[in-house]
Amino acid sequence: MKRPKLKKASKRVSCSKRYKIQKKVKDHNRKLKKEAKKTGVSKRVKKDLGVPSSAPFKEEVLREAEHRRLQIEGDKEKKKKTKIEERAKKRKKEAAASKDNEQKAKKTRQAVEEKRPEKAPGPDKTSQHYLCSELNKVIEASDVVIEVLDARDPLGCRCPQLEEAVQRDGNKKLLLVLSKIDLVPKENLERWMQCLQREFPVMAFKASTQIVDKTVRARKRRIVASNEVLDRSRTAACFGNDCLTELLVRLAASQPSDASLKVGVVGFPNVGKSSLINSMKGILACNAGIKRGITKSMQEVHILKNVKLIDSPGVVAAPSNPSASMALRSLQVDEGQGSVLEAVRMLLKQCDHSQIMLQYNVPDFRNSLEFVTLFAKKRGYLQKGGVPNMEHAAACFLADWTGSTVSYHCKPPESHGLPAGAPAHSGWDLDLLNTGNEKTLKGVKFPSQASSIGFISKGPTAGLLSVASEEKPAAEQKNEPLQSAEEANETKEPDEPQPLKTPALHVQFQSVPTDGADDAYDFNTDFK
Repeated sequence: MKRPKLKKASKRVSCSKRYKIQKKVKDHNRKLKKEAKKTGVSKRVKKDLGVPSSAPFKEEVLREAEHRRLQIEGDKEKKKKTKIEERAKKRKKEAAASKDNEQKAKKTRQAVEEKRPEKAPGPDKTSQHYLCSELNKVIEASDVVIEVLDARDPLGCRCPQLEEAVQRDGNKKLLLVLSKIDLVPKENLERWMQCLQREFPVMAFKASTQIVDKTVRARKRRIVASNEVLDRSRTAACFGNDCLTELLVRLAASQPSDASLKVGVVGFPNVGKSSLINSMKGILACNAGIKRGITKSMQEVHILKNVKLIDSPGVVAAPSNPSASMALRSLQVDEGQGSVLEAVRMLLKQCDHSQIMLQYNVPDFRNSLEFVTLFAKKRGYLQKGGVPNMEHAAACFLADWTGSTVSYHCKPPESHGLPAGAPAHSGWDLDLLNTGNEKTLKGVKFPSQASSIGFISKGPTAGLLSVASEEKPAAEQKNEPLQSAEEANETKEPDEPQPLKTPALHVQFQSVPTDGADDAYDFNTDFK
């Protein structure tokens, strides 16, 4: 059925309304005329009457007027042309002057560079050799070494090579600090502290993540003085700061010399070393962020008159570690040397799928690729045409796990025997340490066991303190005996997929005996 056309609204109005409008318009115009007469401004432009027909010499007068009009227009055009030419000359002069100045500056620059002595190229701050050398400098210069461990995986953050290097010098003291304690259940944290205290003194610490610049502390002081209100939110509050400062002050006071106590802060990338220093200082003294490997060189920060903290770059993980440990501790993925999707696959292998589904609110998935696709759609990481951006989604998932976003925990070992040597507790005030830990555990808000993801730790992560000792020369590699296929398979991780060996595509035919005929077709010689 054809839709009927809608009628437009009529523009007709009642006569009384129309007359009323006309009267208002007349009154308005009359008012304007009166005001114009008072000010002496006439709205109408007087019309040029021209030359009357009865005037003598009318044609000559008109010719003269036209000639005068043309002359005025010509003068105006000449003035415009002269202005344009003057501007062009001025631009040319300015351009020539700027070229001369540039040439003079270039000559002076070249002369200064020629006079300067040639500088040797600086070291590559991203190389493993440079990072290992900076870490060794921090260990040598420190009187006390604080190894920062992520409370979500304390055993995976421990570096046996680093601890051996610190204990080799009998005068150095080692302290284990568990950071990011607000991301693990309280029961799990207490069990880990009991387990680690058998070897070294352990402190629970929660850093503040809202330290932006040097003005934050002054601004907070003004707010507290005016309103007497403290910001006790989950990210702003810092716990364990007072206890750690008091411990270091007592150690500095017990030193025989008047020199300041040097405390080196070491650990794997993104465990919270710079955040710990910033929280103790109260301002943004060291750069810190979600991205791993921000700190490239050692940096000294004075927190007190006789206590000095030394920030260090992250420990370089050895390539012989398991893939899951390398995904969490290594910088290969961030530097583009490893695949982000492969790192996500290895992390998902160590967790329960149901807990991952509840944490990220995604449906059931069969493999890591399907999970990354669902995660990208959930977060809105889409490309043109609605295609999920897999690389970006995998990078965000990895940043959640290495940063301070996702809550996951590892179970401490059930049967953890005492170490061979005596516990390294000498020189520490254990009573102050225990009271500080109890105060920290009471103040921090911990997540529940159900909301935290269970993670299977791969044990301590091997680190590199010197790159040259890990790499074998080419001559030794050539003389090494070849391993058999079974030995090679045993040395590989069982979690890594073994590459399929494709057989060589070579066809071998068997010749069939014939009844003595000379024209028998030999496939081995003719079929190639």
